[in-house]
Amino acid sequence: MAKKTSSVYLCNNCGNEFSVWAGKCSACGEWNSLVEIKEGTTKSKSVSPLEITNLSDIEINDGYRIKTGISEFDRVLGGGIVPGSVILLGGEPGVGKSTLILQVADKVSSTFYVSAEESATQIKLRADRLKISGKIKVASEANIDNVLSSVSKIKPELLIIDSIQTVFTDVYNSTPGSIVQVRECGMILQQYAKLHNIPIIIIGHVTKEGNLAGPRILEHLVDAVLYLEGDRFSDARLLRGTKNRFGATNEVGIFSMQEKGMVEISNPSEMFLSESKPSPGSCITVTLEGARPILIEIQALAVPTHFGYPKRTSSGFDLNRLNLLAAVISKKTSINLANHDIYLNVIGGIKLNEPAVDLAVCAAIISSFSNKSLLGSACVFGEVGLLGEVRKVTRHTDRVKEATALGYKVLDNIKSIDQIIGLLGSRQ
Repeated sequence: MAKKTSSVYLCNNCGNEFSVWAGKCSACGEWNSLVEIKEGTTKSKSVSPLEITNLSDIEINDGYRIKTGISEFDRVLGGGIVPGSVILLGGEPGVGKSTLILQVADKVSSTFYVSAEESATQIKLRADRLKISGKIKVASEANIDNVLSSVSKIKPELLIIDSIQTVFTDVYNSTPGSIVQVRECGMILQQYAKLHNIPIIIIGHVTKEGNLAGPRILEHLVDAVLYLEGDRFSDARLLRGTKNRFGATNEVGIFSMQEKGMVEISNPSEMFLSESKPSPGSCITVTLEGARPILIEIQALAVPTHFGYPKRTSSGFDLNRLNLLAAVISKKTSINLANHDIYLNVIGGIKLNEPAVDLAVCAAIISSFSNKSLLGSACVFGEVGLLGEVRKVTRHTDRVKEATALGYKVLDNIKSIDQIIGLLGSRQ
């Protein structure tokens, strides 16, 4: 006999469920955000035994992954797209998510590209600019149920949803992009991918804080979470994996945004090094982006402040870390930065979070303050402690090998930051 179930109230802001309606969500404090979800009736079902298979009996051939031919994209995924997987791609508006995915779609034999943001004509205009063939099947549809109905008929090798914030399901009476719709559409897509063994790439927007918009459960549902990062004033684009059930999560793909689309960078170090000769305030370091060592140039400018409080500005490097390193320099060396403004910039628009670049930041600041450049083609890296000591970092041999291959001399015998002063040339 059918049993009637009670309604559930969901918060459109935080996604929490409540048994009764309230004007204010007790979880997030948002007013008038609770919507009623009528679950209808539930019927008793017959239980059937599961189909159980021994793990040793499951065979996977070498061609199990779908190769896109874009090596930087395949690298981040661990070698290609796994059939039945769900991939979530996030990034700021205009960073190139749709461009990259359209290029990926062109490399797969059969792709169904669904966009609720753009019309088929707009997709065609982008494809013509990228010189992409017309073999991709496209549709402009927001109803996820209609989309999956068409997928069952077309049976593509790859399904692309652009974007998850613009699709909806009729099961819930809420607007597209709400917490309820994003969560439920994500679950529907995940279940469909596993049932029909079709890989799905979902494009998602990010919030002001840089996180994917929507509930965190969306990141738990998918198999891989990728972020496309880049400065709008720079051509460099980094495809970074933060979650991957079928590969490593520390791989990074590097592209350059050009008129013809995303272009793979074979030698990333050349992209992040300036062509000018060594000068005061410049320092070369080696950072790890994923498993790949990359040479980066860091530039600093230390000038006397005209106000009582010195100013610190950083682009591509954590500002709090910059303040800490400036304090260590003032305390552990003969250089006093208390009355100097410090401006720091990482060349190429890349963002550095690795402690291994601490020593290069200190060297660039000391070089600018002294108006002396580092001797020769010097390259330094190391983590700086609060006592001014320099600690060794991981993958030391790989960093040295990369720097040496590009003609730089690694100064790896620095034990404390006060030794940097002795490595400076004549005043310029």
